[in-house]
Amino acid sequence: MPRNTPIHSQQYPDSFYVATAKELYQHPKLTENITADVCIVGGGFSGINTAIELRQRGYSVVLLEAKRIGWGASGRNGGELIRGIGHDATQFRNEIGDEGVKAIQQMGFEAVDIVTQRITDHKIDCDLHMGYCDLAVKSRHMDDLAAEYQDLKDQGYQKSIKLLDRSQIDEVIGSDFYQGALVDMGSGHLHPLNLALGEAKIARELGAQLFEYSAAEKIIKGNKPKVITAEGEVTCNYLVLAGNGYIGNKLSPFLGGKVLPTGTYLLATEPLTEQQCASIIPQNMAFADMRVALDYFHLSADRRLLFGGLCTYSGKDPKDIEAELRPNLEKVFPQLKGIKIDYEWGGMMGIGANRMPQIGRLPDAANIYFAQAYAGHGVNATHMAARLIAEAISQQSQRIDVFNDIKHMTFPGGPMLRSPLLAAGMLYHRMKDLL
Repeated sequence: MPRNTPIHSQQYPDSFYVATAKELYQHPKLTENITADVCIVGGGFSGINTAIELRQRGYSVVLLEAKRIGWGASGRNGGELIRGIGHDATQFRNEIGDEGVKAIQQMGFEAVDIVTQRITDHKIDCDLHMGYCDLAVKSRHMDDLAAEYQDLKDQGYQKSIKLLDRSQIDEVIGSDFYQGALVDMGSGHLHPLNLALGEAKIARELGAQLFEYSAAEKIIKGNKPKVITAEGEVTCNYLVLAGNGYIGNKLSPFLGGKVLPTGTYLLATEPLTEQQCASIIPQNMAFADMRVALDYFHLSADRRLLFGGLCTYSGKDPKDIEAELRPNLEKVFPQLKGIKIDYEWGGMMGIGANRMPQIGRLPDAANIYFAQAYAGHGVNATHMAARLIAEAISQQSQRIDVFNDIKHMTFPGGPMLRSPLLAAGMLYHRMKDLL
């Protein structure tokens, strides 16, 4: 089967997810001038779920996607649904206070519940399976896991969690590479493209208008913002920018300068036997280790190992994803040495300097909202961002303010210098991982 479709083609790039998609519904292209209460730019999890939340509140909604629904990170990611939002909310205590920190921590739990409830309520067929482990590679990671375990208890986390040392880790994984694990039965894994496609169907059925191949080329701010595409135009009362790593400086210099598109890549093996599955992942959990340049993996519904990692900051994709990732896979699972790889793929996620999602309003346009920079943990955080934006627009709550009050650095030097600057910073953290 083909394995080297260009990652940045307009059609869906070849991947295990595309090959097993339930329904690749073709939405129309915008070819006229229309109006709506809300226009959303971006057809990933953030945009689709904002459309759902707003339609449930009675707003008319138009969504514009430059390529296909779920084409970006939403349809290509590792498929891991993990509790939490951002990296260590306590670092923002001076900006948002103790109550703000506590609110973000609790929303990190609520975000997973939003996803699982939506899947359950609408019977979305996306292979959801609960159970996840953070993995310690170094002994110092065990101290971090013990602290996380206690933090979760202190925060009143209601799901089952368990701390495993090296002597116990074979309960969940057949690998000698790790020192221990934190088991969380409130997190899990799923088929992200089928989730995105299923949610797009919900949005359509609720009456949202979804358009593909309708890239926003220009936005005009004002009391009635306008979004201009190649062949049409949307006039709205509220605008939501949900393009994440693809938003770009041209459409919004303010947002484009605060998010860096970062590559991450995956392999899917040939289907494994039941014995092989039991030998590597006996409880069908998802995993991620605690290094900066982490590995993440789980089994698919048809018993393939989906194995990802290899973050890149250059904007260039590896020439041979399998050659780059296979050594990592075989280091973790030497019993799979030489296993056939059926799919390889990757894509861009959005990362901000402080690893906290950027959710709020443009400083010079209170009727333009945005959500981006999920730093690789967007499956749940996108759904939370969508709810916060919908609550703000409908004046149900201003929970969004806790995120809006966090300051986000603009990457210096313009687009050409952002990648090498971040790459240098990440190299420093990778070197620390070796100690």
